[in-house]
Amino acid sequence: MERNIARAMAALTTGIYVLTIREDEHCHGMSASWVAQASGEPTLLTVAVDKRHHSHRAIKRTGAFGLNVVGRRGKALEDYFYSAQSRRMDNLDSVAFVLSPKLRVPWLKLAMVKIEARVSRSVSAGDHTIFIAEPIGVTIGARDRPLTSLDLDYVYVGGSKLVPRNRSGWK
Repeated sequence: MERNIARAMAALTTGIYVLTIREDEHCHGMSASWVAQASGEPTLLTVAVDKRHHSHRAIKRTGAFGLNVVGRRGKALEDYFYSAQSRRMDNLDSVAFVLSPKLRVPWLKLAMVKIEARVSRSVSAGDHTIFIAEPIGVTIGARDRPLTSLDLDYVYVGGSKLVPRNRSGWK
């Protein structure tokens, strides 16, 4: 049953994003796929962040984050932020970024779209918190197609669980 639930969750296709935070002199990024638009008026988006993750504490304290949309040409971002080498506090030291103009959160140069967002509220959801945020600024980079979970050989379904798949379906 648990395996079928994991496969069912993996069938919910998602975009691939890198959520970035800046707190004091620390800059950090994490792979994020549980992101959605939540409202049209006002425009709001949601991101779900594991309560045990460093980014969770930083977003709670600062009330701001950057959301970087990963395009196909930027797959190296997903590869890096999902790797063991990115699991450290200041993990943007090897990634090109600039600080956004208003909230001063990291915008990744390789991302196809960059959003700076201010948190308006949050909701506890099991082992994650759903942050509801308003986009404050945005920049559109090179034309590209957003990377999605269908482009990856795995799908994150929570905790340390990955569901492997190949291009033709489940492994």
